[in-house]
Amino acid sequence: MLRPLYVAIVLAGLSSGHAMAKTDLMTVYQEALANSADLAAAQAESQALQEALPQARSALLPEIGLGAGAARERIDIDGVGSDTYSTHYYQASLVQPLFDASSWFNYQAAKAVSEQARLEFSATQQALILEVAQAYFNVLLATDTLATARAEEEAFERQLEQARERFEVGLSARTDVLEALAGFDTSRAARLTAQTNLAVSYQALTRLTNRDYDDLMGIRHELPVLPPTPASLQDWVDTAAVQNLSLQAARLAIDSASETLRSSRAGYAPRVNAVLNHQASFGGASTGAGAGAAVGGVGGGGASGNDVERTSIGVELTLPLFTGGATTSRVRESSYRLSQAEFASEAQLRRVVESTRNLYRTVTSSVEEVEARRQAIISANAALDATQTGYEVGTRNVVDVLEAQRNLFRTVRDYNNTRYNYIIDNLSLKQSAGTLSPEDLKDLSRWLNPNYDPDRHFIPPFSEDEVDQMSMDREEAIPEQDGPLLNRF
Repeated sequence: MLRPLYVAIVLAGLSSGHAMAKTDLMTVYQEALANSADLAAAQAESQALQEALPQARSALLPEIGLGAGAARERIDIDGVGSDTYSTHYYQASLVQPLFDASSWFNYQAAKAVSEQARLEFSATQQALILEVAQAYFNVLLATDTLATARAEEEAFERQLEQARERFEVGLSARTDVLEALAGFDTSRAARLTAQTNLAVSYQALTRLTNRDYDDLMGIRHELPVLPPTPASLQDWVDTAAVQNLSLQAARLAIDSASETLRSSRAGYAPRVNAVLNHQASFGGASTGAGAGAAVGGVGGGGASGNDVERTSIGVELTLPLFTGGATTSRVRESSYRLSQAEFASEAQLRRVVESTRNLYRTVTSSVEEVEARRQAIISANAALDATQTGYEVGTRNVVDVLEAQRNLFRTVRDYNNTRYNYIIDNLSLKQSAGTLSPEDLKDLSRWLNPNYDPDRHFIPPFSEDEVDQMSMDREEAIPEQDGPLLNRF
């Protein structure tokens, strides 16, 4: 008699077909880079914030202006006469700041803001790497979970058939049939839930890339599950304290707030500008003088309007004496902003240290946990074998068999959860340390299997000795000519 787990794998493997091309991890990442709306929004935000630098720099550079105008005017002078005339003028000016402490400190603050924006966008790009990996491996986990649910449903269905056969020949009570039916119905509901969860998990990829996927390449069970390198927790914490992108951005916020405070205090300081002005005006009044003067600019002794050009160059000093309390208020506000930035940076440092320590410990423990859960599959299958044999000889009841089956498939799910959690936790640790890059996804891609069939590969491959452990009656469970059944995949 073939044991339930083996039969489920064989039946599912023979019936499944995967003719459609599968998508790999790097393809999904490249499509996310090109189509992620969140990344595009973050890039636009970063570019907008970086414009603060040229805007602040402009306050230190010369300002050149041109002006022109035209007017129709009337002049009336008692005892002299009146005239109506047209004038027009143009003017040019150049102002070069010589000393403006407030603008200088604003420029220094803007440099920090620009660099902070660049780092925050880099952090968003890094977060996208992790988000793509999470979405991709969540789909693989959901796929393996569905495969496990299908195998479990088939195993419970066979148990139901066996219970009915034994009931019909009088070897078991009707309660065994009902218990088996309840187990089958529960497994069917779990399989339907797994189908829904798989469809839902694909939506995260669609959100990131704006396209739909039919199938993804699975990850090989041979993926090395290794402790973090370097193997020192303190080394990871020290690296994170220096390289974490969000922490670096928080520290730049302190620099920006500090320079802004200095700029606010400089509101009390004088400003010195070099000024060059040139103005030309044309047209003017024409009035007569004396008894013979004629209104309208016509008469003896009349003088025509003059064209005037004037050029001046000099230095201007302005000193604000009283601004209604605005400068004092801005100093207080900037001081509060600086305190806020300092506390926010300290809080971010504590979060980074906490996250790095927790992730390091999680990844380290996952190395042993993956192997332990893999060994648990062997033990659970052997326990199911023993329970099934006991049921056949009358020392165990169907409830024991059903529970042993549930435990076996629960153990398989736990193994897969731990395996995929290890991958994501490892990437999260690198993100916390500020070292996560697309190269990490390339490294993972080397372990993808284009022929991955979840219905056959949702459990790890086992050696021949491990298969012997799982079967208490190998000659009956696995025909000799077939060899170790699981090793064929």
